[in-house]
Amino acid sequence: MTPAIKSLEEYHKVYQRSIDLPEAFWAEVANDFQWRKQWDKVLEWDFKKPEVKWFDGGELNITENCLDRHLITQPNKKAIIWESNDPSEPSVTYTYRELHAKVCELANVLKSLGVQKGDRVCIYMPMIPELTMALLACARIGAVHSVVFAGFSARSLADRINDADAHLILTADGAYRGAKSIDLKAIVDEALADCLGVRSVLVYQRTNTPITMQPGRDLRWHDEIAKVDNLCEAVTVSSEDPLFILYTSGSTGKPKGIMHTTAGYMVHTAYTFSNVFQYQPDDIFWCTADIGWVTGHSYIVYGPLLNGATVLMFEGIPTWPNNGRFWEVIDKHKVSIFYTAPTAIRSLMAGEHSPKATHKLDSLRILGTVGEPINVEAWEWYHEHVGKGNCPIVDTWWQTETGGIMISPLAGITPTKPGFATLPLPGIQPALLSEKGEEILVNGEEGRLCIKFPWPGMARSIWGDHNRFRETYFSAFPNYYFTGDGCRRDLDGYYRITGRVDDVIIVSGHNLGTAEIENAIDEHELVIETAVVGYPHELKGFAVYAFVVLLSEAKGADEEQLRKEINEFVSRIIGPIAKADKIQFVTGLPKTRSGKIMRRILRKIAEGETDNLGDTSTLLDPGVVEEIRKGRV
Repeated sequence: MTPAIKSLEEYHKVYQRSIDLPEAFWAEVANDFQWRKQWDKVLEWDFKKPEVKWFDGGELNITENCLDRHLITQPNKKAIIWESNDPSEPSVTYTYRELHAKVCELANVLKSLGVQKGDRVCIYMPMIPELTMALLACARIGAVHSVVFAGFSARSLADRINDADAHLILTADGAYRGAKSIDLKAIVDEALADCLGVRSVLVYQRTNTPITMQPGRDLRWHDEIAKVDNLCEAVTVSSEDPLFILYTSGSTGKPKGIMHTTAGYMVHTAYTFSNVFQYQPDDIFWCTADIGWVTGHSYIVYGPLLNGATVLMFEGIPTWPNNGRFWEVIDKHKVSIFYTAPTAIRSLMAGEHSPKATHKLDSLRILGTVGEPINVEAWEWYHEHVGKGNCPIVDTWWQTETGGIMISPLAGITPTKPGFATLPLPGIQPALLSEKGEEILVNGEEGRLCIKFPWPGMARSIWGDHNRFRETYFSAFPNYYFTGDGCRRDLDGYYRITGRVDDVIIVSGHNLGTAEIENAIDEHELVIETAVVGYPHELKGFAVYAFVVLLSEAKGADEEQLRKEINEFVSRIIGPIAKADKIQFVTGLPKTRSGKIMRRILRKIAEGETDNLGDTSTLLDPGVVEEIRKGRV
């Protein structure tokens, strides 16, 4: 790999070169990898269409860079250390040689089931090593993986299967999550009632939950693996061939299938992993995300394995069987780099004991945060109680759509400020724009965060709907990628993300579209209309506040029972993560005369700012605002 940046002075030099000569900079990084055919052109781009191509004409297979090349230099190095949900269950490790063999076996099973290059494979699995193997097995044969977080409902799963037109599902009998077990196969069975294109379901045995196996469709993972060998030649793919689809919530209610291609994503995730975390060969790297989210894709699977790192993979949750589980795992496996979400940090701050007093944590070298901006109090607690004042914190900003980290300190190199993502990484050209689309060039101002030049890891489209891709990310400010985030750049040029400016709520690090939640609530037979907003929450960062208009038939109904039923709808249709923390029943919503819901008013009420709601004179019925204000829950 290109040597990681080792000083602030070097960062500034490299960054300037990456802006002055972006194609030469990224070509130099890309030369570190194995290519079956060198690219013809480093970059072609047009943000108006939008169309971006990196390393076009190149041919490769990403798994050869994740696995095969390490077999020559470090075949016996640990690639994965897996820690079970149950602390009494033994840990499992896979060397690079062993992981390569397992990936080849599963790739051969996929081929035996008729999967070909370009086919989509849906993966709905627990956090077990076989999940990592599933992604890599798809990539090995040129199939496109679509991982669905195993907390989503049957309907959400069905929507994603159908949108991707997946014919094969990889799943398990069940999953463990803290004290709970989740019947994954039963959820898959329910989803497949609406998925006529699915031909095969491969089921891994994890929980020994009784399951129904449909003859001719459902197959047991262990039986199929026993039929194949562990050699599978990697399929050649082009640089711009799709690697994966990952669904993120959309403001229209329909999830967006963000599509990433192979070569650019590979180059970006590998480079950012190496530099942000200042990776060293003896590090044990632990990212606590689920692979069902982009953080898991980029910084459990691809980024670390491309660097030949040892990755810790954890099945459980931070608070089970006690609040010290994270710290026990760190001490047990001598974790040196720990990457988690502010939500997890805030939940652990509430524990009875500080890890500083109860655990060694002396292996830790670097701490990181991801998923949402971290508040200053949590940052300081993390630094003092987990890092014991010795570990730099990298507060990383990026998105599903960006593929990898965009703005972040380089660990131990960039001077940090609590709450600031600090500076853009080499090759990333951010811009702050006013609402009118004018670039804000002076520091000390706030604006809309945009990116004005392509980067290799960026998404190329929304699966099956390129026009939506253009409308969502490239129409608000022509010739810019609009992130949907507000941002302040301070007098030192440091970036601080101030939150979403579109209709997406980040709850515990998960992006949830307000329209998707509204649509779920509206399915209740007593609901006429719903408006959903986010409000600050001390643990989750933001939580869901729903304003719900009921039919007249609901008059006199038990409101608490209704709230429970509504959240059951949300849980069943989307998943438990989308349930509303607060539900307020109202007789009407604040709307303009054209019928647009004035969400800024609802956001202020949800946040408790009831005395300064702004001008309401343009509303169709200004009186409804006072009623909502008085009824705030």
